[in-house]
Amino acid sequence: MAPPFTETTPYSPNSPYSASKAASDHLVRAYHHTYGLPTLTTNCSNNYGPYHFPEKLIPLVIANARAGKPLPIYGDGKQIRDWLYVGDHCAAIRCVLSGGHLGETYNVGGWNEKTNLEVVHALCDILDELDPKASGSYRDQIVFVTDRPGHDRRYAIDARKIERELGWKPVETFDTGIAKTVKWYLDHDEWVRNVQSGDYLKWVDKNYSQRAKELQ
Repeated sequence: MAPPFTETTPYSPNSPYSASKAASDHLVRAYHHTYGLPTLTTNCSNNYGPYHFPEKLIPLVIANARAGKPLPIYGDGKQIRDWLYVGDHCAAIRCVLSGGHLGETYNVGGWNEKTNLEVVHALCDILDELDPKASGSYRDQIVFVTDRPGHDRRYAIDARKIERELGWKPVETFDTGIAKTVKWYLDHDEWVRNVQSGDYLKWVDKNYSQRAKELQ
């Protein structure tokens, strides 16, 4: 198994999507070195927490579980990701903005490596406790689907530099962060329903189309 990547690990994207993200980092680095643009770059692991769009793994599982729908898992579910609570990520960005050295890159990780299947099991167990089904466990709704092309088996991030140089490290463990996340979604049914209904698109169109007309 490859070691966690550091700030100096060469980029090696395995899909067009990840290649586009790598390209943006290269452009930022080039503008700093060529033109002296004052830049700071952070690379984070998988975020989770409140207001996460419902197409993503954690909010999708919560919503589908409560709706009695299948809980889809790519492949065998053994893809490993490091999970970072969104509040910790925000704190890290503030830390880099206030104390980071221009032109430097800082990895931001949660030190919480989990397989996708472990994440889904954790969600099901919390829901079994906080919002139990009439019978059985939410784990019964798990289904395995065809893996997506170019799906990396592991993303591992070495976040020692930001702790060593700027004193930042995550506050939340996976257990505390995932419990907060599930409770937030249980307490915000209306927000989830509005996003799933597509009503937010109407708001975006109304808000920004009107602003565009004002600029004409």
